[in-house]
Amino acid sequence: MRNHQPPTQSDPDDAAIPHWYDADSDRLEVVEGDGATVYDADGTAYLDFQSQLYCCNAGHSNEAILDAMDEQARRIPYVSSAKHNDTRSKLATRLAEVAPGTLSDVYFAVSGSEANETAVAMARKVQDGHKVLTRWQSYHGGTYGAGSLTGDPSTRTSLEVHAATTGAGKFLPPLPECFGGAEGEELAKRAADHVEFVLRNEGANSVAAIVMEPVAGTSGAYTAPPGYFERLRAICDEYDVLLVADEVITGFGRCGEWFGIETEGVEPDVITFAKGVTSAYVPLAGVVVDEAIGAEIRGGSYDLGQTFAGHPVACAAGLAAIDEYADGLIEHGAAVGDYLEERLRNVAADHDAVAEVRGRGLLWSLVFADPETGEPFHHPWAPDEPAEREEDGPDSDDGDNPVAEFREAAQDRGVILGSGRPDVQAIVSPPLCVTEAEVDRAVDAIDEAIAAVFD
Repeated sequence: MRNHQPPTQSDPDDAAIPHWYDADSDRLEVVEGDGATVYDADGTAYLDFQSQLYCCNAGHSNEAILDAMDEQARRIPYVSSAKHNDTRSKLATRLAEVAPGTLSDVYFAVSGSEANETAVAMARKVQDGHKVLTRWQSYHGGTYGAGSLTGDPSTRTSLEVHAATTGAGKFLPPLPECFGGAEGEELAKRAADHVEFVLRNEGANSVAAIVMEPVAGTSGAYTAPPGYFERLRAICDEYDVLLVADEVITGFGRCGEWFGIETEGVEPDVITFAKGVTSAYVPLAGVVVDEAIGAEIRGGSYDLGQTFAGHPVACAAGLAAIDEYADGLIEHGAAVGDYLEERLRNVAADHDAVAEVRGRGLLWSLVFADPETGEPFHHPWAPDEPAEREEDGPDSDDGDNPVAEFREAAQDRGVILGSGRPDVQAIVSPPLCVTEAEVDRAVDAIDEAIAAVFD
């Protein structure tokens, strides 16, 4: 290993290298959980308003899911992904039942990144096109293929520092700042027309699919203006391009319906899922496609697969989780989501540093900006000074970021929040089982943390 330096560890007793590693940050040790609450090694309780990674939708102690996993593991813990298994087949059927529209055929994977890569591979196969279009300010995964789809420069720079993948193009997200401050119907028209412009200039015949999150996940929980997705669906139909909904975060009740795209009233050709399908109790992901795509894949050969895709224990967890969601958990989460929105907007009105509250269901972002300039206090993707850019590179995040300080202040007050991409915001996304009383406690702590850092 060239120029290898002696290893350093923030915890010399821990041999595990954490993901999204930052040598300068302290990591919270989580050892126990119950509902919307987790506990550290000292027994300190935290309201988990990040759902760990926007995935523990049913909370941390759902007995029905745990029992289903135990029963499957005792019957047969593993069956090759190339063979049939009754639990796997039952879950595929159940997913087809809850998926929107005519989506009917399921291909299992292990992670959201792999699900998105699989969706792209399938789209390229059936469409005979090699390009895929995604949004700037998006996140679709951290593997090479999924990273190329991702609009977040931090992820792409980390992956592409030594090698890059091809075949992914980008277009602007439907945000007012991207289209001269336009809002509502005007924003929807301009943003959709822009997608069509990019599609034409890439060569529509070379584009297999457009991949989008129905509601942005870690890229900021922003929603599309009314009419945008209807226009996007029409563009895809006109140019014979597949519309792929990345539901890795937005699926399984996170946005108030089974899938986030249902809140937009359009039907995609493909959805990808992960995270909430098992409430993250076991890794599981996959792709649901419409009957025509499924028939084309089944009609020939598809010589790709993964050892742990559709793991029987994970599929058992998925079946149990879907039953829990269907038994009122999604409706409960939607109702509490309305209350969370109201509380967050009231807090934002009391603090000038909160520039925007945006989201849907139980997926929200608090966006911070300097009230005097309207600009972020610190933007990790755009250093303030040219010298910083030259010295630290295009992905520098050097500099004090009060938004990170705010999240630390919230954690000190017993509430875990997520960081957004870019890190000018905090993501608020509790499990679906969260109560209004827990929302009150969390938002009160958020209110105090904002005041401590910004006021």
